[in-house]
Amino acid sequence: IGTYICKQCGAPLYHSSFKFDSGCGWPSFDDEIPGAVKQVPDADGERTEITFAKCGAHLGHVFLGEGFTAKNTRHCVNSISMEFIPDDSTDRMETAIFAGGCFWGVEYYMQKQPGVISVESGYIGGKKEDPSYEQVCQKTTGHAEAVRITFDRTKTDYETLAKIFFEIHYPTQEDGQGPDIGEQYRSEIFYTTPAQTEIAEKLIGQLNVKGHDVLTEVTPAPTFWPAEDYHPNYSALKRTHQ
Repeated sequence: IGTYICKQCGAPLYHSSFKFDSGCGWPSFDDEIPGAVKQVPDADGERTEITFAKCGAHLGHVFLGEGFTAKNTRHCVNSISMEFIPDDSTDRMETAIFAGGCFWGVEYYMQKQPGVISVESGYIGGKKEDPSYEQVCQKTTGHAEAVRITFDRTKTDYETLAKIFFEIHYPTQEDGQGPDIGEQYRSEIFYTTPAQTEIAEKLIGQLNVKGHDVLTEVTPAPTFWPAEDYHPNYSALKRTHQ
């Protein structure tokens, strides 16, 4: 018993109770988690393609009227597009939130790490509720561009991800990263547990001892506001088309 999630962005797609054996060799489901799947006409003009509504990842095709189940629906899904998370795995999951410049780059590198289930770009640390990207860019909200990472503690740990965070940006640069200047690009760790605070401060201390003047703030995590739908995987898409 558990949930199938999108391997690309980690959001839930299908509960295992929706799964059945259609005999086609591909995972088949007769329902989806509400709002998770988008149906679009296939390029072949005959079938209906299913994609994940959030990130646009291709899942497979949907077929109706075949009579396999009472719902009379079959989502035929490519197994490599999903990952199965058992229901008893909740206690293994932990959330980390890092701000280190433009969230596109941080998202890109964190998604590559073993044990990371999902990476979501968003805004945090400011005073405005549910801000837009344009508002954050105006430098009036107080928010930082950040990523919220869900990871499996049996496959990685917070210290590993925090070390990667310090490696992929310049924690000694104030209110900016390279040419991206402004408070929204500041270096900040938003901790979700007391243990994360200790690890973050330990790593900062080690860097300072080595002569680095680290400016990264360590702050308790307030509300995280997810970014607009067009942001996920933006950096990866840019690299693909360059």
